[in-house]
Amino acid sequence: MKIKSFPDEWLPTRLSLLTRLKHWDDQDGWQQFFDTYWRLLYGVARQAGLTDAEAQDVVQIVVIEVAAKMRDGKFIYRADGSFKAWLLTLTQWRVTDQFRRRQSAGARLHQQEGKTKLMEEVADDRVQERIAASWDAEWENNLLQQALDKVKPRVAARTFQIFQLHVQKEWSVPKVMETLGVGRAQVYMAKLRVSNLVKKELAKLKKKSG
Repeated sequence: MKIKSFPDEWLPTRLSLLTRLKHWDDQDGWQQFFDTYWRLLYGVARQAGLTDAEAQDVVQIVVIEVAAKMRDGKFIYRADGSFKAWLLTLTQWRVTDQFRRRQSAGARLHQQEGKTKLMEEVADDRVQERIAASWDAEWENNLLQQALDKVKPRVAARTFQIFQLHVQKEWSVPKVMETLGVGRAQVYMAKLRVSNLVKKELAKLKKKSG
């Protein structure tokens, strides 16, 4: 199945980080990699139809596999989005593996080997299609969450809470005012301040650099 192509600027992975991953004992580098990608891998796995436990397994397996490939020197960074496509491919394979494990018991009920194989191939194609289709949205969600995580410690707790309720949860201004006991101007200013900071962080994450 052909892997979808996405704009290079969507990938916040930088050459410096990928270079660090080649060093097995660089714990900070690997923590940064995990923090950057675990939500993406988990979200895509869940969108494909896996359970929470199965999706967590996918995250662990993909991260371990990336570590092994990096350590063995089997991945070479190129500025053409190859890491992005490679990561998507790994995710598709491991999500498909989870579905195969789930379906293995049911497959034994079919007596004709050819029929079972055909059913598995059709199921695999559908799983990979769902993963590819959700990659865009999950990647955007992943970037947004990273930006929010970076912004949250930089503003007052009440300011961020106002932003979450009004912008993320889409509460009306009057409802936020009544619930938190704040004025209309505070709601507007919190939205403006946090939104601007988040936009700046998103721009940094999307910026392609070496």
